[in-house]
Amino acid sequence: MQDTPVYLVTGFLESGKTTFIQQTLADKRFCEGERILVLLCEWGEVELEPLEFASSQVYLEEISEAEALSPETLILLQKKHDATKILVEYNGMWPLTTLYNGAPEHWIIAQQISFFDASTFSTYNQNMRSLVVDKIQSADMIVFNRMEPGADFMDLHKIVRGLSRMASIIYEDTNGETSYDDIEDPLPYDMDAPVIVIEDKDYAIFYRDLCENLSAYNGRTVQFKAMVAKEKSLGTGWMFVGRHVMTCCVEDIQYSAMICKWGKSDNYKSYDWVTVTGEIQVKSHKVYAGVGPVLLAQKVEAAAEPDPAVAVFY
Repeated sequence: MQDTPVYLVTGFLESGKTTFIQQTLADKRFCEGERILVLLCEWGEVELEPLEFASSQVYLEEISEAEALSPETLILLQKKHDATKILVEYNGMWPLTTLYNGAPEHWIIAQQISFFDASTFSTYNQNMRSLVVDKIQSADMIVFNRMEPGADFMDLHKIVRGLSRMASIIYEDTNGETSYDDIEDPLPYDMDAPVIVIEDKDYAIFYRDLCENLSAYNGRTVQFKAMVAKEKSLGTGWMFVGRHVMTCCVEDIQYSAMICKWGKSDNYKSYDWVTVTGEIQVKSHKVYAGVGPVLLAQKVEAAAEPDPAVAVFY
């Protein structure tokens, strides 16, 4: 089937998702003659008003169970309405991987917007941290609404930027005033240095920024402490270098590394700690689904394990 754009609206109950969707579907610029399928995965106090939509070709379907998000079910719903555009009001208590894994291959996320009620965000962040992280990490835009007029939004800014440097952030107060986040967050290392030295405490930020801004690191020489990982399939002269990174909790710790070319890689084994200096080149390699960072090592030396060994965002 032809690729279908999916507009994903997520956030917790009573965060403003339905109001935003109502406004979107009342806008002729969004409803440009396409047949639009709207998947409703949760229900709050506000209900959609179809009579106010800009088009009569908007079709609502309810998804009450996460298990229903399967390629078979979603393809049937799309065919049922011959939809060419999808809008999803996602349940904030469901991990986004449920949708990503269940969506048909031809469904392409065109935009993800995450909504949070500023008055309750702190509670969710303290008690449901993994779900908050889940909704921020992949969002294109974060909207904090119901803010007190004149409130300082630096704490909210720091939480978002600790998880994503790319998402736009918007603050809406109870008077209806909107502010756009234009705070600049310099990286904790010098991108213009001949050798970009990554301190142990900065590895998580470095790796996230590398993944989000891959082209900015192409041709740059970096130095950082890393744990070696070896795989026979890589062949002689290749190894992984990286560190375990924790985003929000112990359950999400994962080895975040890049492939490294080093002629003396046989001198090291998995779990060895090294300080590696080398040039990053963005190119294709079999370990990536496409292009990725390939580190051409210039120097590799044995190193002591950092404390803590797991890198975290601070």
